[in-house]
Amino acid sequence: MEDPVEPGPARYTTSGLAAAAGCSVQQVRDLERLGVIPPAARRPNGYREFAGAHVTALRAYRRLAIAVGPVIARATLREVRGLPHDEAIARIVALHAGLARFRDDTLSALRALDSIVDESAHEAAPAPEDSMSITELSTALGVRASTLRFWEEQGLITPQRLTRGGARRYPPDAVRDGRIVAALRAGGYGIPAVRAVMASLREVAATADARAALQARLETIASRSEALLMAGSDIVALLRLREATTGPPAAS
Repeated sequence: MEDPVEPGPARYTTSGLAAAAGCSVQQVRDLERLGVIPPAARRPNGYREFAGAHVTALRAYRRLAIAVGPVIARATLREVRGLPHDEAIARIVALHAGLARFRDDTLSALRALDSIVDESAHEAAPAPEDSMSITELSTALGVRASTLRFWEEQGLITPQRLTRGGARRYPPDAVRDGRIVAALRAGGYGIPAVRAVMASLREVAATADARAALQARLETIASRSEALLMAGSDIVALLRLREATTGPPAAS
């Protein structure tokens, strides 16, 4: 594989580096100040001078930011600059593992939705007496009763209260909503996103929108994983350059 570090002889001013890396001058300054990219050399007149490795470092940051967000991207690049080669690589592998788990959760949510649709197609229409207690529904969904109460507070499911003590009963429609909420939460969706999907589902009375949302999440995960792979190549190149010029850092 061709070394992705930018050619060494090139030298950049701050504005030249920003143009080469496709970012702003202020971002170059901020990332240098935060230790995300290596410090610039200084010219005799005191102005900063950057090299091809800085273009690669900025490119790695931008790709990592797409993959895992800017906060984790900054922390990761600061860490790997001071780690031995094997530990630095392990940091990147851990990020891949996180995205893989996220994808697995999303696929599980899709399978849950498919199961709901399949059961609806083969089972008799539920009767009002098929309602569940909060204990029965929490057991069926594999969540705590307190989680169901929280979902109720957030407007995601609506139980009935049929006793003077206010005991909750979940009619068939609420059971269905609970199963969809559980599937979406397993797919990594936050409460606001789940609320938006549930609102759409109630409008169309189908699970198509939930499935489309999860399919879109899979596409996003694929894009993030691709960006992480590309950032990993940049980081490996920077590690090799570091070891060729200064040697590996001492093991912690």
